[in-house]
Order: sequence, then structure tokens, then C-alpha cells
Amino acid sequence: MNSIVLFAHTPESEESISGTTGDRLTFERRETVYPGWIWCTDVLGNRAWVPEAFVSVSGETCVLVRDYDSRELAVSEGEVVRILEKESGWAWVVDDLDRRGWVPLECLAL
Repeated sequence: MNSIVLFAHTPESEESISGTTGDRLTFERRETVYPGWIWCTDVLGNRAWVPEAFVSVSGETCVLVRDYDSRELAVSEGEVVRILEKESGWAWVVDDLDRRGWVPLECLAL
């Protein structure tokens, strides 16, 4: 589904997590504007938000139940993106240059 960007979005950090099904992460629950996300650290020490729906939690660790990339995408007002998936207040999108990443839903015309 194509969507117009209503408000520009700039990622808070360049740091991200990219993993495949079965990868183990440590996590902590933090206050967030977007319920359904947990703060995770991978084996290399990279930290990022991960949808809790994408992991199986056990004790102080969790395991990815699907492939995941936490990269956020910088978008500009008026840009057109294609929404590939929605999750807990965010959308995984692709732009005209085939760049992919997460953008908050409130930035997009749905």
C-alpha cells in the first residue's frame, strides 16, 4: 500500500540490530511511547528496539521468532513510500530508491 509522508522522520540513532530466526538477544523493558517494543542487545553489543511480537521471551533473554532489522528510515514530508508491514505504531516501508526501514505510523497518511 502506497502512503504519503505527512511529517519528516529522522532516526534517533544509526545503531541497529539485524538478525535471523533463532538469534538470541538480551532485553529490558523500558518506558516508550510505543507499547509492544522491548529494548534489546545482540551478541555484538548493538542495541535497538524490537517488537515483542517478533521474539520469544525466556527469563532475561529472548529469541527472534522471525528475521528482523531494526533500521529506521529517514523520510521527508511529501515523499511516497510503500508500506510493507505495520507493527505496534510503526510501519516497515520501502522508498523509491528501494531503501527499507521503520517509520512511525503517525508520519504517514494511511
